[in-house]
Amino acid sequence: MIKVNRQGPVWIFAEQESGHLSDVPLELLSKGRELADHLKVRLGTVLLGQGIGELPAKLIAYGADDVIVTEHPLLKDYQTTSYARVICDLIKKYEPQIVLYGATAMGRDLAPRIASEMRAGLTADCTDLQIGDHAEKDGPVHKNLLLQIRPAFGGNIIATIINYDRWPQMATVREGVMRMPEPDTRRKGNVIQEKTHVAPEDLLVSIIEKHRQAKKVNLKAARIIVSGGAGVGSKDNFQLIWDLANSLGAAVGGSRAAVDLGFVDRDHQVGQTGTTVRPALYIACGISGAVQHRAGMQESAKIVAINSDASAPIFGIAHYGIVGDMNIIIPKMIKALKARA
Repeated sequence: MIKVNRQGPVWIFAEQESGHLSDVPLELLSKGRELADHLKVRLGTVLLGQGIGELPAKLIAYGADDVIVTEHPLLKDYQTTSYARVICDLIKKYEPQIVLYGATAMGRDLAPRIASEMRAGLTADCTDLQIGDHAEKDGPVHKNLLLQIRPAFGGNIIATIINYDRWPQMATVREGVMRMPEPDTRRKGNVIQEKTHVAPEDLLVSIIEKHRQAKKVNLKAARIIVSGGAGVGSKDNFQLIWDLANSLGAAVGGSRAAVDLGFVDRDHQVGQTGTTVRPALYIACGISGAVQHRAGMQESAKIVAINSDASAPIFGIAHYGIVGDMNIIIPKMIKALKARA
């Protein structure tokens, strides 16, 4: 644990692989900028690897004031022990008050190890972050704490978690819940080179080969998404979703229920445990609208819901609702679209 330094910077772990930044740290820079400006402190990023090229300039363009870079051949590939050791050393040196990570496979592996080493708190899978005060019962008021907001109890409540006495305040944030900022290549920032003393004996495993399977669909980039839920009825009937999507030039999504039932594979899952999306048009077919699904698509510009149950929660957030049998409605929509083509 480091001391509580209320003037310490806000940090973001800049996750990268093979010289390519993931979207998550760039998304976090928008929220990090907001938090740092509120606290009147600097916004920093921590970038580890080997041969990182122009990545520091990109992070500065997206909002970072400082980019702390540690390059070493043993940091080329991510390993928990080496990355955690380097970041813990940096935290002890610079005493940040907030450290944020993406809730990715890497972030979910790394952040708990650092939290354990630093004896600090960690909130997982946050969907929002704010700065606020907390008053202890019959005690002092702690000002400008990080309010770590996330769904709890299966998404039935929203919990706000604070950490006022064991810093840094740390959280992982789900991909897609923060807006991607617009880069400004005119921004100026500092690139700080830090050395590390990682040795081969510090690594517990050796990476012989790496195999990565690309996602079948990029839901985050899609302007139109047609999603199906359990109400579609079967994998064969899910072909209607594909047909409507093809007619619109749209991507295909699915609720967790549809994925669990085998109607569509997990790369297409939209929701709290899938991908968070903000398309121009989202068409929800046979999706009841559980809070976990709504959390991943409710910021779509226009939402159209098709469901036979007029009381389905999805209609509460839909801009346009169609109550009826999707097996009748979707073919009519496709026919109308083809007639206009």
